[in-house]
Amino acid sequence: MSTEAQTEPASIRYGLIGTGTMGREHIRNVGLIDGSEIVAIADPHAPSREAAQQLLGGTAAEYEDHATMLAEADLDALIVATPNDTHADILIDVMSGGRRLPILVEKPLCTTPDDVERLRAAARDYDAPIWVAMEYRYMPPMQALLDETHGGGLGTPRMLAITEHRFPFLDKVDNWNRYAARTGGTLVEKACHFFDLMRLILRDEPVRVYASGAADVNHRDESYDGHVPDILDNAFVVVDFAGGSRALLNLCMFAEGTRFQEHVSVVGDTAKVECFVPVSGAHWEGARADAYVELSPRDPQGPVQRPVPVDPAILEAGGHHGSTYYEHLRFQQVVRGEAEVEVTLEDGLRAVLMGMAAERSAAEHVPVELDFSAR
Repeated sequence: MSTEAQTEPASIRYGLIGTGTMGREHIRNVGLIDGSEIVAIADPHAPSREAAQQLLGGTAAEYEDHATMLAEADLDALIVATPNDTHADILIDVMSGGRRLPILVEKPLCTTPDDVERLRAAARDYDAPIWVAMEYRYMPPMQALLDETHGGGLGTPRMLAITEHRFPFLDKVDNWNRYAARTGGTLVEKACHFFDLMRLILRDEPVRVYASGAADVNHRDESYDGHVPDILDNAFVVVDFAGGSRALLNLCMFAEGTRFQEHVSVVGDTAKVECFVPVSGAHWEGARADAYVELSPRDPQGPVQRPVPVDPAILEAGGHHGSTYYEHLRFQQVVRGEAEVEVTLEDGLRAVLMGMAAERSAAEHVPVELDFSAR
């Protein structure tokens, strides 16, 4: 037997760019994981930095801009959680610098078609991992649904329906999330999660998008610098896939009294599987409910329901049903060189392109064709 001392791996030193609502969710979740620590933060907004330091116990080096942090801080990896329209420029700053740090970047990757091509070009010469934070993949009930779907028990998936009925957009610094010019539009900002899930669940690529949506209820009484918010607050989106399957998104952002915020249904030749994800207790205190999956075979008939519990401490660390925690566990393995990136830059860009097509379809009342084959 070896008598050599077993040493623990060194803690991963993260730099966090963006300390707003989502940045602080990353802080809480990294804090739950052994071998990870946030040692530096960058944000031009002093109150956000102060709120982050409260969570960190005042231990992080603090910067007003990410360029100075990148130049001065001793880091092993980066987390980017800034407003949507800043992601592309920050990523390109990082990728064009001399350091090759693994990056976990929040969705959506960008907000304009030009940024899609800029990011693709910059990433060709960047040889460190880039992971796009599509948290919804990592909700435990969503993982259970994926296991059932990809395990073959459904036969060939033919129909996918994703419903998210939830609360309106949260208040953010300078209300940047009230306008399509900064968010990319609701079907980019919010729905890129669901377009990513569609590709992941069906293991196929979209060819056509039809969307109908409007700004009917939320933020109608708000005005900033004389402009009323223009983001959609409800939509239906139908997506046709190359293999013949089709998917539906049913999104409503004025349904905050709903107990289950997400409901996903996949119907195959031989069975149907559904998952039900409750709204976070942080948004509705009376919403305590357990997530579950339900498998409904055609023969023998009779649904089988299975609860999917999540540790309450993990649920309380964020508003995405534990997914940020589980995503960070996997990203930590990537940083240590023990695993491959699961949500690539191209995955993130394709979800954005689907969202852009849906926004255009809703605005112009036309179907929009998609073709990723030449990209």
